This record gives sequence, structure tokens and C-alpha cells, in this order.
Amino acid sequence: MSYAFEDQLNQALADLAEQQAKLAESTRKMQAMTAEATSKDRMVTAKVGPQGELLALNFHTTAYQSMAPAELSALLKDVLNEAKARMGERITAEMRSFEGVGQSLRMNFTGERGDEDPFAATAGLDLETLLAPLTAMRPGAGRAVKSVRQEEFNG
Repeated sequence: MSYAFEDQLNQALADLAEQQAKLAESTRKMQAMTAEATSKDRMVTAKVGPQGELLALNFHTTAYQSMAPAELSALLKDVLNEAKARMGERITAEMRSFEGVGQSLRMNFTGERGDEDPFAATAGLDLETLLAPLTAMRPGAGRAVKSVRQEEFNG
């Protein structure tokens, strides 16, 4: 006598346990992440944690002493926003590793194939929809993205 449903359920539970372990590891990894950004003139570097909190602000020169307050404020704002945006990109990239998990688990429980399911577009984990609020909070989310990566300066 075959217990196909029991085998299917055991496989789904094993897959779920595997995904839970991956999620726990990913959570630990994200909690340890940091991101940095340096101003164009290499005067200041900002380092942020996984929730965008400021961890360090290092001035590499004393040029800030002669800057107007509004100019220094704008520079710091730009550097902090860039560091936060980089952190957001790292978190999003880490979360993308879980794309399709919902559909995979659904298939294990139901035995259905996504391409045969008329509701496949709404079934499972839609990562783009899930991450939309996070993506919208990113500085400059409404603007076209252009990369302005800086090279390391080993003076």
C-alpha cells in the first residue's frame, strides 16, 4: 500500500525545515551587515548598520571646518543617504535568495505545477510585491538609478 500523501507531506516538511534553517542563517548574516559610502571629495565616510542606523562617521580631512553649515549639512545628508541605499541593496539581494520558496512549498503540499495553475501569478511568494515598500523607501527610488561607485583611495 502506498502512502503518497504522507510522503508528499514529509517532503514538504523537510523542505520547510530546510528553508527555515536558510532563513535563520540569512537573518544572522543580515544582522551583521554594514555598508559604507564616502563623499566625492573623500572628506567623510559614513558607515551604517542593517536598519540604516549610523555606526560611524569618519572625517578624513579638516576641510569641513571651513565649510558653511548648509554645505556641510548637504554633504553629510548625501553620504548618509548613499550608505543607506547601499545597505538596502545588500538586504534586497540577500532576500532575493528566497524568491520562489512559496511556490515550491505550495507545489509540495498540493502537487500542482505552477504553469498549470490558473492562479499561478498570485500563488506563492511574490518577492517583488513583498519588497516594494522597502524599495520605495530607498533614497532616490523615484529617479532613474545611475551608478556612481567610487574607487578605493589608497593615498
